[in-house]
Amino acid sequence: IVSTALPQWKIYSYAGDNIVTAQAIYEGLWMSCVSQSTGQIQCKVFDSLLNLNSTLQATRALMVIGILLGLIAIFVATVGMKCMKCMEDDEVQKMRMAVI
Repeated sequence: IVSTALPQWKIYSYAGDNIVTAQAIYEGLWMSCVSQSTGQIQCKVFDSLLNLNSTLQATRALMVIGILLGLIAIFVATVGMKCMKCMEDDEVQKMRMAVI
């Protein structure tokens, strides 16, 4: 989930003629950020879905689908623990195993 939100998917660096005006450009799935050598960071959210390339759109979709499927899997596994025959004598121990 954290990797989906982070803006550091692609990192570019540009020093130009003067090291004082160096910039680092970070591009993520949802925004791009520019970090100046002075320490100032400016971030801009991607405005239009139509303006994005197909690779970025596909990556966005796959990451969101992966997160949703992971949450569904956790729910199904937790519900399925109640039906397991293993450790049926000790419900507390069974719930601890579900958390792990």
